[in-house]
Amino acid sequence: MRFMMLMIPKGYETAVPGTMPDAAGVEKMMKYNEELQKAGVLLSLDGLHPPSMGARVSFSGGKPTIADGPFAEAKELVGGYWMIQVRSREEAIEWAARCPAGDNEIIEVRQVQEMDDFPEDVKKAIAGFADLRSQSPSS
Repeated sequence: MRFMMLMIPKGYETAVPGTMPDAAGVEKMMKYNEELQKAGVLLSLDGLHPPSMGARVSFSGGKPTIADGPFAEAKELVGGYWMIQVRSREEAIEWAARCPAGDNEIIEVRQVQEMDDFPEDVKKAIAGFADLRSQSPSS
């Protein structure tokens, strides 16, 4: 089972462009990342620049509208993620609980949808596209 652990740092929604974590926090986080890697559960991980450097594309009436960050209505935004592969939801939560996160951080644990999760009509719609992920340059 694959799970995405989403880091949600409170206050990141108002962070200015170029905001970076402090070195001491990064050092603790790297030790945690190394634990995930040594346990063989880490598939990928990345941190994200603040939303002030991002954009949102929304769709109304089938037409895209672009809004540059920061996003006034945002209350919680993703600051980074880990993709892990474990045996159960409980194991994913155990890994999240071991993270050296600060008082202002939340980790949301979400299971990734796998082909077996879908009903037959959705599987038919996906047929022929199942290999897209493995063909992308980032894989």
